[in-house]
Amino acid sequence: MITRLSSLFLRTLREDPADAEVPSHKLLVRAGFIRRAAPGVYSWLPLGLRTLRKIEDVVREEMTAIGGQELLFPALLPREPYETTGRWTEYGDDLFRLKDRRDVDMLLGPTHEEMFTSTVKDMYSSYKDFPVTLFQIQTKYRDEARPRAGILRGREFVMKDSYSFDMSDAGLDESYAQHRAAYQRVFDRLGIEYVICQATSGAMGGSASEEFLAVSPTGEDTFVRSTDGSYAANVEAVVTQPGVEKPIEGQPEAVEHDTPDAETIETLVDWANSAGVTVDGRAVTAADTLKCIVAKVTGPGAEEPELLGVLVPGDREVDMKRLEASLEPAAVELASDEDFAKSSFLVKGYVGPRGLAANGVRVLADPRVVSGTSWITGADAKNRHVVGLVAGRDFTPDGHIEAAEVREGDPAPEGQGSLTLARGIEIGHIFQLGRKYTEAFDVQILDENGKRAVPTMGSYGIGVSRLMAVLAEQNHDDKGLNWPVEVAPYQVHVAVANKDAAAMEAGDKLVNELDAVGIEVLFDDRPKVSPGVKFKDAELLGVPFAAILGRSFADGIIELRIRGGETLEVPADEIVARLKELVRG
Repeated sequence: MITRLSSLFLRTLREDPADAEVPSHKLLVRAGFIRRAAPGVYSWLPLGLRTLRKIEDVVREEMTAIGGQELLFPALLPREPYETTGRWTEYGDDLFRLKDRRDVDMLLGPTHEEMFTSTVKDMYSSYKDFPVTLFQIQTKYRDEARPRAGILRGREFVMKDSYSFDMSDAGLDESYAQHRAAYQRVFDRLGIEYVICQATSGAMGGSASEEFLAVSPTGEDTFVRSTDGSYAANVEAVVTQPGVEKPIEGQPEAVEHDTPDAETIETLVDWANSAGVTVDGRAVTAADTLKCIVAKVTGPGAEEPELLGVLVPGDREVDMKRLEASLEPAAVELASDEDFAKSSFLVKGYVGPRGLAANGVRVLADPRVVSGTSWITGADAKNRHVVGLVAGRDFTPDGHIEAAEVREGDPAPEGQGSLTLARGIEIGHIFQLGRKYTEAFDVQILDENGKRAVPTMGSYGIGVSRLMAVLAEQNHDDKGLNWPVEVAPYQVHVAVANKDAAAMEAGDKLVNELDAVGIEVLFDDRPKVSPGVKFKDAELLGVPFAAILGRSFADGIIELRIRGGETLEVPADEIVARLKELVRG
């Protein structure tokens, strides 16, 4: 097909939009691929829609190749199925809730496990119908508190979600493996640099969970890799190596001290060293102290939050993402000054595990806090700390929690060396859901023995519109975008860079010849636009190959520019064959 720039619905911009923070947002708006409609909501303009549809086609082809069958559910959904699974409440403020004219509760679908499960229940009743994999490519809605970065983190986005239904756990393992391989083929075809990371399941539930992260310095997700290359995980899923247990017998008794103005870990360490306190004969460091964080946790359906104590070594900060992931689906926030004022046993800067436990507050500790480890921590009174508080003797946590920050150089969970940190953008997530949803909907299937059995599920998502932003993040330079051939809005950009009538005629002839051999062409035929503007637009739009009919055309030469690569001079009678060779790869 041929599209002429003289009639294309397009306006490119020379300046970055004021609200744009990351390259993909800046360039996709400037190049006229998307246009902001509201915070976190974008219109797809002709060029952007062409690329989006091509990305969808890649995903669709690979899903179909593993036996997936495409359907399409509505985005406007009833409340009842989400009440069945508890997610009407669990999703919290992220869920778009609305009422129809009859005052009936509805929602805009954030994800569709409930719909897939109830549909399979309605239509299938025998083991002979299984396994089955169903998928859709559809717009989803989540009321992001802070939509940002254009289509990377929006409130409306296009997603591929698929679901496998099997009669056995072994079948689920096979479906999961098929999806994992299909995702690798999708991302490999798109030329994305990505990492497969262990992940948490979050509000989705289930057991096995892996996340596909596109490597990008602008990514919101932190992930780790081990130095031996055998381990990768989203930072929320990193498992801390537990501390070494020590014998309690023979350890000195805990002693309380006056610690004036030692409300921070730094001032506490300064006090300890000035007071001559030592640990195993050495000076005290922040790692010898125990930080007691007070949080408020609101479980699904709970009317009031409950206080929770979180213990982490004093040299670590609490990572709120890790804390939230550990406590999902409950909502979590740190206790406020007002919360401290309401509870007299909470003394800011001096909270300790004994005071929390004595007042019925559940206490969860970092895995490094194990039996026999000794700590300097708050004594639950102003200007007072206790030295030598031993876990398992002086206090006993109610359990352990992954909440402390992960650092570069931390040991990998199973002896795979140390951890390195990087940033990434989530582009896919696969889960072994098990029977959480099929049990919730009481899906009963007759097995080969004529007995009722509950099928097991897998859930698999790809952020289709996000992939477009990721491609822009990983494929651009200071001049503009640089699309892979498979998803570029057009494969070849032809520009006539002078006012010579013969050149314009030759340009028309060239684009028709390219069209005849099945190449998609964007033809810059604008008569009153300077060559410089045409070149800048070609670089900004990022079509992989550009054929320029400029000054050298008088000598029978067409300039062939490979976006982000070399520039070649090709005889005019050879240009079609050369472009066909490049496009076909």
